Amino acid sequence: MRTEIAPHLLQEPDVKDAEAALRACVHCGFCNATCPTYLLTGNELEGPRGRIYLMKTSLEGHIKPNQQTLEHIDSCLGCLSCETTCPSGVDYSRLLEEARPRLEKKVKRSLSDRLLRSVITHFLPYPARFRLALKMSGLGRALSFLVPSNMIPLLDMAPKRLPRPAELAKPGVIAAVGSKRLRVALLTGCAQSVLGPQINDATVRLLTRLGAEVVIPNDTGCCGALTFHMGERRQSRKLMGHMIEVWHREIEGDGLDAIVLNTSGCATAVREYEYLFRHDPTLAEKAKAVVERVRDVTEVVAELGLGEIGESSGLRIAYHDACSLQHGQDIKSEPRTLLQAAGFTVLEVPEGHICCGSAGTYNMLQSEMAEKLQKRKVEHIESVQPQVVAAGNIGCMEQIGRAAGVPIVHTVQLLDWATGGPRPVNLQTV
Repeated sequence: MRTEIAPHLLQEPDVKDAEAALRACVHCGFCNATCPTYLLTGNELEGPRGRIYLMKTSLEGHIKPNQQTLEHIDSCLGCLSCETTCPSGVDYSRLLEEARPRLEKKVKRSLSDRLLRSVITHFLPYPARFRLALKMSGLGRALSFLVPSNMIPLLDMAPKRLPRPAELAKPGVIAAVGSKRLRVALLTGCAQSVLGPQINDATVRLLTRLGAEVVIPNDTGCCGALTFHMGERRQSRKLMGHMIEVWHREIEGDGLDAIVLNTSGCATAVREYEYLFRHDPTLAEKAKAVVERVRDVTEVVAELGLGEIGESSGLRIAYHDACSLQHGQDIKSEPRTLLQAAGFTVLEVPEGHICCGSAGTYNMLQSEMAEKLQKRKVEHIESVQPQVVAAGNIGCMEQIGRAAGVPIVHTVQLLDWATGGPRPVNLQTV
């Protein structure tokens, strides 16, 4: 694709990278076939090709970005299905990462939108604040007539009851069972540590049982993914820089064989640290050392081997491919292979490449579109008649779990159970 971006703008590293991505696009339209929002709307500007055109003209200055431009970019899930489909190798994520913060500066959002985004950025990345906010959500529902309409879905998503805090996945060093084979750091996640602490406990049990020493640094925090994908940069980079320092300290200290993530949305962002800090000499080398060690939990378990498997339950499992796993990290076979090795029957869900509508904070910011995608995903899951749904990302689990007629658990919970851990609480009657 030909571009006409002003030379002074091309001095900006992000713009230069965006131009390279634009030039790779040949406007073939293959991407539209796998874009969730295009499938729902049939609107060219609600597909990758149309959004690329909007981003291109915005950079070139031929049109002034307006509210409509912002809405079309906002409605993008960032699922990266278009990147998997693209025959030309267009790095769509680079374009999106450049466009969102640029539009934030050029187009003023409504007061209600700014309020919603402020609530998300000031509460979700901080577990203590997030837990308090969820506890107060009942009061918010009671006073919903005073709440802006765009925040009602946020209240509706808040669980009525919160799980107990993690029992094992706490700051410190958890010794391997038997001889130590690996030393790994575990990111417990900001939202996950509140909404799904049982996932972290299952991860610790499984990894230590297989011979990994698990480290959870005292000052582990948010990886910055949630706010980064919203287009926010100042807070995101601060959170990212902090985690680079935390993990690098462990690397330089007693060493780390891997940095394990069981939240695939986080892992997709953490794998980008080296690129995001490429112009920061202080953090660039540290970020490189971190990224080299980032692994999804299923990759590490596959390397270690499951070991002895207990009596097979034979449960029929519908495996849901989180976009951040299949498109963001190209991890598809490991979870399926492990579940099958653990004695489960793995069912393939139709349209498995299409997003469920969670996409980080998307279901909070774009609730109408997210609900349509949720319904579509659940219908496909139920069509294969599973007993349980398994996924590798807390966001997908929350999104699908609110509508599915069968329980949903994290892949690692099933693997933990199959190798000697407790049966997941929500599977007690299955």
